[in-house]
Amino acid sequence: MILTVDNIITAEELTQLTETLSKGKFIDGQTTAGWHAKLVKHNSQLDTTSPETKTLQNLVIKALERNLLFKLAIQPKHIHSLRFSRYQQDMNYGSHTDNALMGGKQFFRSDVSFTLFLSSPESYEGGELVIEKPEAKLYYKLNPGSIIFYPSTFLHQVAEVKAGTRFVVVGWIQSLIRDTSKREILFDIDTVRRSIFAKEGKSTEFDLLAKTHANLLRQWAE
Repeated sequence: MILTVDNIITAEELTQLTETLSKGKFIDGQTTAGWHAKLVKHNSQLDTTSPETKTLQNLVIKALERNLLFKLAIQPKHIHSLRFSRYQQDMNYGSHTDNALMGGKQFFRSDVSFTLFLSSPESYEGGELVIEKPEAKLYYKLNPGSIIFYPSTFLHQVAEVKAGTRFVVVGWIQSLIRDTSKREILFDIDTVRRSIFAKEGKSTEFDLLAKTHANLLRQWAE
């Protein structure tokens, strides 16, 4: 399931992110790429040793954690490895798949990848996130403050920036539910039961759906 959410951060948080990043110390993005991704990764990233990095990471994580749609659709267990990326003219990130395991001493599985867009689409040319599905390539260039979540299993790329500067936050999530199709089933059931509850209250139909949702979650959660 591919999910986009508008305005997942507030206008004030967006300003804090963009102003801080515009003054930040950036390093070659290849320093955090796998051995094969280094061949196609051409961007820069905020230095993780910079004092502002932790503050910005906490800002993004808190924004995610307070969003109900994110929690229902993604079923997050761990949010990890946030990176603040910058693409300037002629930069791109060729076709690749994200690493299955990430982290240092403690490894996390990447089930869901996300890109939080920070720059106005009109401020740069090119730079689309391209998700490569078997049947077609999907192109995304969202408004600042909007985010896209997609399965980490997909091949994807960032098209070349032909003019301007593209700032984004990218990150990875280990879900309680490893399988994307099972996450979608749970999300659909939860959406329907909440709709029934809003219309009818705690009805027999709501109780049955709530039971099914709980039992599937109990069976599938890791």
